[in-house]
Amino acid sequence: MRPLSCVLFALALPLGSPMAATPVQGGPEIAISRGGSRPVELAEAEHFTGTVHRQALFGAKPPGRATGGSVTFEPGARTAWHVHPLGQTLVVTAGTGWIQRWDGPVQEFREGDVVRIPAGVKHWHGTTATTRMSHIAVQEELDGKNVTWLEKVSDEQYAKGPSAAQGAMNMKKEPSALKKQMGDFAPKMVQLTDDVLFGDVWERTELAPRDRSLVTVAALTMGGNTEQLPFHLKKARENGVSEPELVEALTHLAFYCGWPKALSAMNVAKETFKTPAPAKDPSQK
Repeated sequence: MRPLSCVLFALALPLGSPMAATPVQGGPEIAISRGGSRPVELAEAEHFTGTVHRQALFGAKPPGRATGGSVTFEPGARTAWHVHPLGQTLVVTAGTGWIQRWDGPVQEFREGDVVRIPAGVKHWHGTTATTRMSHIAVQEELDGKNVTWLEKVSDEQYAKGPSAAQGAMNMKKEPSALKKQMGDFAPKMVQLTDDVLFGDVWERTELAPRDRSLVTVAALTMGGNTEQLPFHLKKARENGVSEPELVEALTHLAFYCGWPKALSAMNVAKETFKTPAPAKDPSQK
């Protein structure tokens, strides 16, 4: 009975007990790779289009087989088509990018997103035409290899893909009014307004859309640019800024930009607010 009682006693021990998992004495030391100690290199033109910088974070150490790196793409840059034998995970740390599987739609990802690419799926990823993007890439090696590079993504493929992905976003940016007004007269200004101002600056995640609206309304008021105010007052309401908040902001501005400018802006706001505010998007916070 003694052996049986010993077995029952052992099974009853907590999993965290030293008797259940004895620490390995004299095993490998914990390694810390300090920031700034790893070189940043320009990615090879053979497998990338545009300017791409890579930094190896860690390599595979048996019995593990995962490798990781940090990659930064300048606007318009992208990988060639490629596959990972055991898949890949991208942790997006900055900016906005695109990814597409072979014969699939272009999908957009942003800072904070995590992208999982299945094993053996032919794909490419990179930036939009106007934004910079960085991600951490983690993948596993199979027989010492974690990627197979294929042909480059042509300019035609890149140009066709993003247009489909950006369609819904472009509707939110409302570039059509300016394009109708000045498209033939000042096409470059229209392009910069639509692609850079609304396509890049307004889409950055470092500042919430409602805060960008408040900053813009304040700047227009202080500059006395009442012609542009109706559009941005409407946009502010769409971005979740309430009418009382906008009125209070204009009142606050009177002490800094002067009563005439603030009152002119207040009159514009009064007329603009006669149109009911749009229903708030449930996804907005």
